[in-house]
Amino acid sequence: MKRFIHLSLAALMSTFLAAAERPNILFMLSDDQAWSGLSCQMHPNMPDSKSSFVQTPNIARLAEQGMRFSAAYAPAPVCSPTRISLQTGRNPAELGWTKAAPAEPGHRLIEGDNRKSIRDDEITIGQMLKSAGYATAHYGKWHLSGGGPAAHGYDESDGDTGNQDAAPHLPPNPVDIFGMGERAADFLKRSQAARKPFFIQMSYNALHYPENATPALLEKYRRLASGGNDKEIGRAAIAEDLDRGVGELLAKVDAMGFSKNTIVIYMSDNGGSNRRTLNGGKGDLWEGGIRVPLIIRGPGIAPNSWCHQRVVGYDFFPTFCRWAGVKASLTKQHEGGDLTHLLSGSSDPVKRQREPLVFHFPHYQGDSPHSAILSGHMKLIHFYEKGENQLFDLKADIGESNNLAAAKPELATSLAKQLADYLREVGAKLPKPNPNYDPKKEPARTGGGKGGKKGGKKQ
Repeated sequence: MKRFIHLSLAALMSTFLAAAERPNILFMLSDDQAWSGLSCQMHPNMPDSKSSFVQTPNIARLAEQGMRFSAAYAPAPVCSPTRISLQTGRNPAELGWTKAAPAEPGHRLIEGDNRKSIRDDEITIGQMLKSAGYATAHYGKWHLSGGGPAAHGYDESDGDTGNQDAAPHLPPNPVDIFGMGERAADFLKRSQAARKPFFIQMSYNALHYPENATPALLEKYRRLASGGNDKEIGRAAIAEDLDRGVGELLAKVDAMGFSKNTIVIYMSDNGGSNRRTLNGGKGDLWEGGIRVPLIIRGPGIAPNSWCHQRVVGYDFFPTFCRWAGVKASLTKQHEGGDLTHLLSGSSDPVKRQREPLVFHFPHYQGDSPHSAILSGHMKLIHFYEKGENQLFDLKADIGESNNLAAAKPELATSLAKQLADYLREVGAKLPKPNPNYDPKKEPARTGGGKGGKKGGKKQ
């Protein structure tokens, strides 16, 4: 009954807005793309916030046409928790969905419990926008089970897909980049004929399966990245394949006359290797794991503009609802805030239920189980194995190299308490001691580094 009322209200209120007054929304989500993984900077004063050799000219052009966000965060450092957060507007910690890969048994701690399927009673952004009169489509990687996008508010989709569905797609359509674009372009034409606004989520599989990249690009990056390993070369090549797919789809959007009333968002589902700038990477809560590229282009957004306010992926749920004219009140579980004012050049922070952002990863992957809280420009990371807190001033130390916990004990204690209180309030799943732990039988670190800073840096 609650679900029916929620959607009926949205549908009722949306009828008061003509479709022509509401923007189309094209949301492009890349996979495992680092904050500094594009050929355009993610911070105007940091030359190292772009790749030294990856070439993404179409995404760079998109950045010049719109606004870049220097402090954008994925809800999680891995894919499916971010994806469920984007669909529902909720924090992965509150959802109880914080990891994509299976748990690693045999460590000092047993990882926090983690579910793997979206529930029928979880209202998605697809359902909200469909109820507001939008044509909705989801192409590419779903990775949330639960019957796929068609069971959760999407008129069209590629089904209940996961990583493995990209593997068979080889050049000239590596990981289905260009196939997805063709299906999206066809959906655009039909939405235009039906005179309906559209919401399309392009959940690209790249940068997965880098070995599937176009052979000419693989050869190109072998020359450009001399000394690089095959994975780095492949990821660079598949990133340029993705860039071409993005450029081709945007060209079709423009050619059909949609650009004047279409908001385009480009974002990554989690971070990746940021060797020159940020510490850590996928599977941990250091900045490298959660800070991601974000670009937004659309009507009223100044070209080549910047925003330095902190935003997070679940801010898009209320933002998309605002654009679509959805008037139904959002539940308390929706932690994000409307960021539309930022696109007009405002420097005011996003208003959320809570000022701090909390990230929760009670798992072994890029690091040992840990959680983090960001408040203002301060960030605290709590490690569960040793009960250790590390504190960083991101304004002065974006690379998280100077632990201030000993120098600022009161602040560290206060943030640690806020973090613990929040996790307790939302019922987050915590790691617990392993009664059968044998240090002599600790498993190999198949998921990444261990404890403190990734890669054996100063802790």
